[in-house]
This record gives sequence, C-alpha cells and structure tokens, in this order.
Amino acid sequence: MRWRKMMGLMLLCVLLVAVAACGGKEAAPSGENGSSNTENSNEGDNAALKDVKVVLDWTPNTNHTGLYAAVDQGFYKAEGLNVEIVQPGAGGADTMVASNEVPFGVSYQESVTQARTQGVPLVSIAAVIQHNTSGFAAPVDRNIKSPKDFEGKTYGGWGSPVEEAVMQSIMEGEGADVSKVKNISMGDADFFTAVKRDIDFAWIFYAWTGIEAELRGEPIDMLYVKDYSEALDYYTPVLVTNEKTIQNDPELVKAFLKATSEGYQYAIEHPEDAANILIKAVPDLDKDLVLASQKWLSPKYQDDAPRWGEQKQEVWQNYTDWMFSKKLLDEQVDVSKAYTNEFLPQ
Repeated sequence: MRWRKMMGLMLLCVLLVAVAACGGKEAAPSGENGSSNTENSNEGDNAALKDVKVVLDWTPNTNHTGLYAAVDQGFYKAEGLNVEIVQPGAGGADTMVASNEVPFGVSYQESVTQARTQGVPLVSIAAVIQHNTSGFAAPVDRNIKSPKDFEGKTYGGWGSPVEEAVMQSIMEGEGADVSKVKNISMGDADFFTAVKRDIDFAWIFYAWTGIEAELRGEPIDMLYVKDYSEALDYYTPVLVTNEKTIQNDPELVKAFLKATSEGYQYAIEHPEDAANILIKAVPDLDKDLVLASQKWLSPKYQDDAPRWGEQKQEVWQNYTDWMFSKKLLDEQVDVSKAYTNEFLPQ
C-alpha cells in the first residue's frame, strides 16, 4: 500500500499553514456514508442527528473496517451521529483534523509525534491496531532472511528519513551497515511492480500487501520491525482529533469513540460479515483481498489489550525517545499530551 507516502516530514509545514488558516475545501466522500446507508435513509430521522465527518489516511482498506461497520450497523446513529467517511484532500488527513476542518481522522503515531513538536494540536484518541504489523518484505528469491541481508540490496521507498533510521536500527543490531543499502524511490509503482522492475525489498503492511502476495502466489519473506526493536512496536494507525474538539465538545468525542469501538468489536467478532460491509461500501475493492485481509487482521485490532483502542504510555514514550535519538525530532515531546484513553468506553 502506497498510502505511507503521505507521512513525510514535510507534512509538518503543511499542517502549520493549515492550522493558521483554519479552513479548507470539502473532501470528496469515500464509499458509503451516513446519508446513503439504509439505517440512515429516513430524512426525518437524520434531521435529528449531528453530522460528523471522519477522514481516512488513504484509500479504504481493512484498517478502516470498524468505521464502516459502525455506519452500517447503526452504531453511530444510536449515539446521535450521522457519520460520513471521507477521503483526504491534497493536504492529507492530519491537515484536515489539525485545522478543525473535520473533527476526526486516521493517522499514525509517528505523524502525531512529529506534529506535537511543532505545536500542531493533534491528539490520538484510539489505537486502531495494538501492535505494529509493518515490516520489510522481499520476494523469497532475494534471500532476505534477516536485516543483515539488506546489504548489497536495493530498497524502494518514499523518501522519508524515518525509513533509513528504522533500517539502520534493525541492521545495527545484527552488525550490518545501512550505507551498503541502495535506496531508490518507488514512485507510484506498487510493491509487486517495483520488485519486478528495480528493487529487492520495501516497507509494507502485511495485512494488505502481504495478504495480497499470498493470494497472488508470490511468496515473500517478511521482517516485522517490532521483532527487532521494542521501540518500533508503535501504534499505526491511530484515530485522531484536535485539542479544540476535545475542549469544546468532549461529549462528541466520547459518542464517536463509543460507536467506533462497537464497530471494531463487530469486525473482531464477525470478520466475514465486516469484510462484506467494507466491500458493499467500496465495491471497487478486490473482494478476495478484503476477505482474506479481514480474517488476518480482525484478531489484531485488540490483540492483548484489555479493550480495543487502548494506548500505553510506554509505547508512546519508547517511540518518541527512539525518534529523538535518531534526530527525527528537534525536541522531546510530552507524550501525555499526544494521546489519551479518556474517551474510550469502559
């Protein structure tokens, strides 16, 4: 999935401009929204609901299934909300949330951490997935079995300093030299095109690209970054809001998260039904991929956490310390302001 291109450090400049401007264009709707689903089809009922938008980080995928399930099953409506799921505009989801154009969005721990150093008021309110499911992947014929095998190989990425820093961290642990890796841009090519063209490995999320590799019959070796560093087991993705929404309408945040939690719980308990909800909402998606991805990912939404969405102080602190040690942050961040569990249902 190429949505990670949107995560670059240059995003902070865009965020700062957007916060100052505090406005922007409407985002185009993605898939089904509150006004188009059967449970919200009665205009009289909708008139009593509060219209709310949540912006995705990229095109719809199984990271987002709980949102679609909450719409489809009427969980938002039960909380008095008419929720519309939209795709990000040119500035990205973080920009739209930070500028208060929309109250909620999908983001990543690393983006929130970077934003906080610049005074951008993003706050993570729930972890979508408890553990980092991303890692470096390569076709098995490249014989990349450990980070040491990156040496002499070509990596395809999106040009963020985070990539080399992560690669360096896990390579150093095995006595390998990151300078011996050739880095090139994948551009708009997907993983499968790029590994056939000019790269040996790339950073992917297994729940989508890894599952797609299985379905294609193109086996890969997957090196999860969390397996090589505790600090790299960070939250990605997360749901975010902004400080203004928290201050001015905490009941909205609470209601949104209650329904969203129910949506993800539904996806945990009913992966096939949840997959079909996503397919119905976004019919252009590959049905086989969505179903296989959902079955793989559903148990990982909550995993070993006491409840879906809960975030740990040490996860935020460990990754922040790692980013600072790698000079990816200009200053340390007060992580207690970067996230909150306050609005999760008990």
